Parts: sequence; C-alpha cells; structure tokens
Amino acid sequence: MEKTFNLARREDGIAILTMDVPGESMNTLRSEFGPEITEVLAEIKADSSIRGLVLASGKKGCFVAGADISMLDACQSAADAKTLSQQGHVVFNELEALKIPVVAAIDGVCLGGGLELALACHQRVCSDSSKTMMGVPEVQLGLLPGGGGTQRLPRLVGIATALDLMLTGKQVRPKQALKMGLVNDVVPESILLATAIEMALAGKRPAKKVKKSLVNKLLEGTPVGRNIIFDQAGKQVQKKTQGNYPAPAKIIDCVRQGMAKGITKGLEVEASHFADLVMTTESASLRSIFFATTEMKKETGAGDVEPLQVRKTMVLGGGLMGGGIASVTTTKAKIPARVKDISEQGLSNALSYAYKLLDKGVKRRHMTPAVRDNLMSLMTTTTEYKGIKDADIVVEAVFEDLNLKHQMVKDVERECGEHTIFASNTSSLPISQIAEAASRPENVIGLHYFSPVEKMPLVEVIAHEKTSAQTIATTVAFARKQGKTPIVVQDGAGFYVNRILALYMNEAAQLLLEGKSVEHLDKALVKFGFPVGPMTLLDEVGIDVGAKISPILESELGERFKAPAAFDKLLADDRKGRKNGKGFYLYGNKSKKKAKQVDESVYKLLGLTPSATSDLSEVAERCVVQMLNEAVRCLEEGIIASPRDGDIGAIFGIGFPPFLGGPFHYIDSLGAANLVEKLEKYQAKFGDRFTPSVKLKEMAENNQRFFD
Repeated sequence: MEKTFNLARREDGIAILTMDVPGESMNTLRSEFGPEITEVLAEIKADSSIRGLVLASGKKGCFVAGADISMLDACQSAADAKTLSQQGHVVFNELEALKIPVVAAIDGVCLGGGLELALACHQRVCSDSSKTMMGVPEVQLGLLPGGGGTQRLPRLVGIATALDLMLTGKQVRPKQALKMGLVNDVVPESILLATAIEMALAGKRPAKKVKKSLVNKLLEGTPVGRNIIFDQAGKQVQKKTQGNYPAPAKIIDCVRQGMAKGITKGLEVEASHFADLVMTTESASLRSIFFATTEMKKETGAGDVEPLQVRKTMVLGGGLMGGGIASVTTTKAKIPARVKDISEQGLSNALSYAYKLLDKGVKRRHMTPAVRDNLMSLMTTTTEYKGIKDADIVVEAVFEDLNLKHQMVKDVERECGEHTIFASNTSSLPISQIAEAASRPENVIGLHYFSPVEKMPLVEVIAHEKTSAQTIATTVAFARKQGKTPIVVQDGAGFYVNRILALYMNEAAQLLLEGKSVEHLDKALVKFGFPVGPMTLLDEVGIDVGAKISPILESELGERFKAPAAFDKLLADDRKGRKNGKGFYLYGNKSKKKAKQVDESVYKLLGLTPSATSDLSEVAERCVVQMLNEAVRCLEEGIIASPRDGDIGAIFGIGFPPFLGGPFHYIDSLGAANLVEKLEKYQAKFGDRFTPSVKLKEMAENNQRFFD
C-alpha cells in the first residue's frame, strides 16, 4: 500500500516530511491517515540525528485543501464527530510538541484542516504564487475549525483578525498572510523548500509580532476588552445571520472560552461544538451544496460529449450585462473577447466597466498594473462585424426584443463560421423562438447570466429541442471557465430561476396591496434567510424589468403569473428603482440616514395605508410556498433535470437560503403533505394561484421525498 506521508533525511539533519495522497489531484486530511502520521512522528522523535523538520506537499499548487468532508456524512452521532475532532487534536498536539523546529512550506491551496496543520507547526513560509491561498472556510459548511484552529489562530494573529477569518471563511493571499502574522515569510516558489530548510536549521524563533491597531491592542489586552470584542462580534453575527446559522456563535464561544480558560479547555469546547454542528440540519444542507457543486464540475451537461475549445469570443451589446460578460471572459477565462455595440459610447462603457473591476484588484494589491493591462488587452471593441469570423461563441446581450434578437442571429450566421455558437442572454424569451431565425438552429442556445455578472455565480444554459449536444457541452465548459456554476435547463418562458422568482415577487406585491408595509415585507424574507427582501430586490433589478417579464410569463404559462396592478401604477409614476433613484426606497440626497428609508409616497400612489404590524412568518410563508410549488412544476415539466439542479439554481441564482439546502431539500424537511396542506389553505383563501402542482400532490399521497 502506498504511503501518504514520506520522510526523507538530509545530511544537515533536516528531515522533510512530504504529504502526497496517492491517486488524488489534491491533498485532503482523512481519519485513516491517523495511524500513519502517528507512526512517522514517533520515528522522528526517536531519531536524535533529526535537528529540524520541514512539512511539504507532493502536489504542485496544493499544500492541503482541507479535511475530506465525506467523513462527516459517515458520522452516525455527535460522539462520532467529536472523536474525529479529538483525533485531529492528538496528532496536531504531537506535532506542535516536537522539541525540534517544525516549519510548514506552503505552496498553493492551504485551507481548513490544511491551515490547522500548518498552525501546529512552529513556523510557516509560503510561496508568492497566485494559487497560494490560506483560510478556514468551515463556517461555509455550517461548521467550525475542528483541528485546533479556534485556539491557535487567535493566539497567532490576534482575536479580532482570527474571528474575522473564521466567521467569514475568507481566504487570504500571501502578502496579506505575512502582514497579519499568519506566515513568517513569503518567497518565490523556486526557493520555498530551501527557505523552509534554512528556517528549520536556524531553530525555533518567537512568533512574529503582529501589528495591531491601538484599539485592538487595548481591547485584546484585558479580559474586559476581550469581552467587548466577543459581544460586538455576536451582535454583528446575529444581524447578518438572523439566527439561522448556529456555527458563528459557537466559533465565538470557542475563542472566548479558550482565551479565558486556556488552550486545553478551549480544545475541549471546540471538539464538543464541532460535534454538535456536524449533526445540525444546517450543516447537512450546506454540505449537500458542496457535494452537488463538486459533482457538477465533472459533468459536461450533455452526457459523454466532449466540449470543443473556445479560443475567441464575441459579445453583442456594451451595456452592463455585455460589459460584465466580456469582463469575466477575459479576466476569469483568459479568453479574448470582442465587444460589438452600435455606438462608441456603449463600447467605451464596456471597457470602463471592465477596467474598474480590474483596477480594484490593483488597489487591493491582488494584481500588478501590468497584469491588469495584459488582461485589458484581451478585450477589443468594434461597431461593425469585423474581426469576428473566427469567433467560437457569440454571446448576445441586447434588449429583450424578439425581432432584434432575430436580426442578431442572422448577422452572426452571415459574418461568423459555421461552427460558431450563438448564445442569447435573454432572461425570459424562449430560445426556440429566437432560434426560428437561424439556418443553423443546432448552434443556438441560451446563456442566462444574473446581474451583476462578476458577482453572481450562476448561469443557466438553456437548450431548445434542436440544440446539439456539442453546443451544450461547449457552452457549459465556457461558462465554467468564466468562474460560473452552470445548470442546464430546458427551454420555456422564464426558464427556471426567473420563473420561480416571478411568483415569489408577485406574491410579495399582493401582500403590499393588502396593506403590508415595504419594510415588513423585506424584514420577513430577510429573517427567513434571503440576502435581501423582495422590495429591495425589485428596486435593485428594476421595477420596469419585472414589469416587462410578467406579460411574457403570463402569456406562456397562464393566469397564475398575472402581475398585480401595482406595477402599472409604479411605472406610470416613473418608478424604476435604484437605476433612476425612484422606487420603494429613497436614494441619493433624498435618503439622509445611513439606514435605508422607505419612500412613503409610494403608499399614497398605491392608495394604501400600511399596517403597523404583521405576522412576519406568514408573510414569508406565502411568498416562499409559491416559489416551492413552481420549482416542483419545473421539475415535473422537465425544465430542470433534477432536484439537485433546482436547489443549486435557486441558491446561486436568487439567494434561496443555503442553510435550507435549496427548494427541494426544504420541501423534504417540511414534508410534501405539509406543503400541500399550506397551499390548499391559501388556495381556499386567495384563489387558484396557490393550486398545488400535480407532482407535489402525488408525492404527498405516497409519502415520497426528493432525496434519500
């Protein structure tokens, strides 16, 4: 059996312990490695000729990516999970207790348990590679660092910095890591091992003193000050999570108790809290998202068909969407993009948009000006169809006008090659209707991005009945290179994400017309777990955009998509939302407070007197059950291929609460029968827009679930 840990001795007395998990592209920590590493550590302790130890990785671009998450799903009880944490503590404590200097040589990904392993070493040096990233992202899985991270990290970099890292799951680059004292040195990858060996030969050195602000020095230096930090962190966590995520509070408690009672007590608390969190439904849901996205990365979206390589792209339209699409193509995928617009101003806007995004990276010292300029050189512009004959894919991002899109299809087929894919960024028009103008409909596909393109992780790849498997596979691979999570959906008005969102938003508008206040509507859905409420979302997306989509959905899908009368009145008053500074909330000079203020004139416009209070849970429930019911219809009609894709689409596309696992996981937790009962109750009270889907009723009758 091949070993994971290999010990090599040098003549100068330094031993190099290399971790290299056989048959894997990345190193991950697993419980079965315990006996092997314990044996190696015993061998090191017994060998007096070893003067120092360097811990390195045999995987290029990866130190240790973290612990193998599948171990957690195998835990039958909290006791099993606690044992996992305690086993990690034993190994890392043994490593830390070695009398010889131990140096971690970090190149590439160093996350979660990987960073905890490095923290147990006496010193750390990392490469300056762009692939080198460090962090403890366990909170994103509903967990906390269970290998001593809650104790060693605050003692190394300070309480405030450690809490920031653990509560957000953010990853830091080499220069940031050096500045905060997480590593002792940053060097080129070519001399990383040699530097680590020199550090080991030099012997143990005191940890680098971290520069703290005067406020943090004063606060972290006394028990009273530390309690202020913990209390403030708790308040911020509650505000951000609305109490829906248990992990952050437990992270704070681990650090609080460890700093007050010592590291031994802190490790005990860490193991107990880690075990409790592993068994929560929130962590199970978040882990299911992790497994789903990992699984999807291996899929082409078209069975065994391999994608063609995309070497050059073209983007039609220089607006916000077009500029964003071109930007992620050049900066993420490193693929040249040629932007076409009818006006020089549109092209200038697209270039400016991309430049500002890249320049943020320069200002944050994530890249050099030279790197920024090289990436900008990948984006070119034109007002005519020139320099695009060899484009492999053309992404159309023009107005939602079918005639205009038909013209775009004809232009591309005339000017580009026979293999060129025409991908439409339409948000509501069926792709089959756009493809009617094509002589090569097999090359036409939908590629629906969400705004802002550079931030939103999802993209819907929409295939109509004539789209070829090759086109699907190539488009999926292209989206993935842009850093997106693509889901393949079948053609139909609104596709999947906008379709389930439309009924949710319509119900919120109905509640508004019934007298619920704007702030109560938003508060109810934020408390439920959405990142923003429906009224804020409508202001951000644009009230006019929502109004344009509704008639299309109603025409294609029926009466239940009929938009409430509120839209007509809002548009008649020129209320488009943030884009023109006039919506449900006040913007610009009209908003004089830091907190968002409702534009009270909207109530008079709609002829309403909002109620002072309302049942937040019922408000949220009415909106959410509409979304759940429509998600099941989409599955029933084959719009989405699986409940897994439906969950990922809702979470990454519209911010469905991740701790609930997505609409289909949430339906399983509610029970189909319970959801049908809720829908029928609302149907009796408010009408047929709440009619349960056929599939949902069948599942309720047969006590079925979407997932085992």
